[in-house]
Amino acid sequence: MRDAHPLEAAVGIDYYVSDAEGIGGQLRASPDHFRVEEIETVEPEPIEADAGGYPHILLRATLREWDTNDFASALSDRLGISRERVDWAGTKDKYAITTQLFTVRNADPEAVASVDLAGADIDVLGRTGRGLTFGDLAGNRFEITVSEPEQVETIEAITGDLRAFGGSDDRVGVPNVFGQQRFGSRRAITHEVGLAIVRRDWEGAVRTYVGNPSERERESTRDARATVEECWDDREWGRATEALPGYLGYERAMVQRLAEIDGDEPADFRAALTALPTNLQRLFVNAAQSYVFNRICSERLRRGLPFDEPVAGDVICFGDRDAPPDLELPDADRTQVVNKSRLDTARRHVDRGRAFVTAPLVGTDTEFGEGEPAEIAQEVLADLDIEPADFDLPGEFESSGTRRAILVRTNLTVSGDPPTFEFSLPKGSYATVLLREYMKADPDALA
Repeated sequence: MRDAHPLEAAVGIDYYVSDAEGIGGQLRASPDHFRVEEIETVEPEPIEADAGGYPHILLRATLREWDTNDFASALSDRLGISRERVDWAGTKDKYAITTQLFTVRNADPEAVASVDLAGADIDVLGRTGRGLTFGDLAGNRFEITVSEPEQVETIEAITGDLRAFGGSDDRVGVPNVFGQQRFGSRRAITHEVGLAIVRRDWEGAVRTYVGNPSERERESTRDARATVEECWDDREWGRATEALPGYLGYERAMVQRLAEIDGDEPADFRAALTALPTNLQRLFVNAAQSYVFNRICSERLRRGLPFDEPVAGDVICFGDRDAPPDLELPDADRTQVVNKSRLDTARRHVDRGRAFVTAPLVGTDTEFGEGEPAEIAQEVLADLDIEPADFDLPGEFESSGTRRAILVRTNLTVSGDPPTFEFSLPKGSYATVLLREYMKADPDALA
């Protein structure tokens, strides 16, 4: 192992598992260099099916430099409908070429097919009985080119290290941590906001998000956040609102809410947070859970515990029975604590890809297992001064928690000059977590 970049350590990623020198380089020099295609699980009815029973139009969109939320808004605008009638299975990177599914409720299929948006190719597939929900996919296929690498000679050595880590002769494996973009590429603070929420520090959560300038942001943004900080103690919410430019829309919405209610009490700051979209409210607490998970994985690495096989006390989850061929897809709803009497059997299941070692995404219902794995999780929580009961929160902030596999493995091919990496990952896993092992670069190069 070698130490990770300091910015990665700030989000709980302390190590690289490969000791070999990185190749350097840059991702997304062109959208064509970052291609993502969903591995689909939805089977629609024909477009001629009864609209009463199947009111959602399913479409596949190939998007060039489109943020998923922005595309959904543009699509609804063109159709003249509410944005709330558009759903999708997974959020994708903007600076990429992505192929993904959307549903549109109670829409004319011909109108959907005729929508003309620059950088978007739309193909109507049929009808479904319900709209897509987050996670309605098996995973994603990636084709990613690393531009201007400093060297390529170490690719083979890195691949060997990652195969050894994953316990496989033909697949590479990496810790299934949450990548930098989970926490904010330029200002990694979403987990800090989430931790403040979990501790019921509502004012701290708002201030961390709205103020708190970062040297990695552009100057106008830093200046705006600095003005907010100047206004904070005297509660000059009107002046703070005026300082925030229009492109910081979420920040403006929060401060405007404080201005409207002359915010000063904890309940006022909680109200400011609820001015944000519900998915963003959930994101904060999810980011806190992700940070805890990363810390747990880093501590497991530091202690030298395996990721490709369980130890006594681990909690394993079993594989999804409906997973596509060649894709290891954990089912976090089917878990089992590994005691000493079950250890050999559990190791066989994990070795064959039928089960996966997990760590908690902590929430109110979290169970820690036993032994050293439980000790690691509890020590991380104690260091952060939080516990599972703290996730019993109001509204969209509440979370019961779940579990997540600590290892992700995939078949990988690398070809071309500059090198192009082709692989597939299960839903929820990050391509940049694999690429960081090869590049070992500043997180900005992976953004």
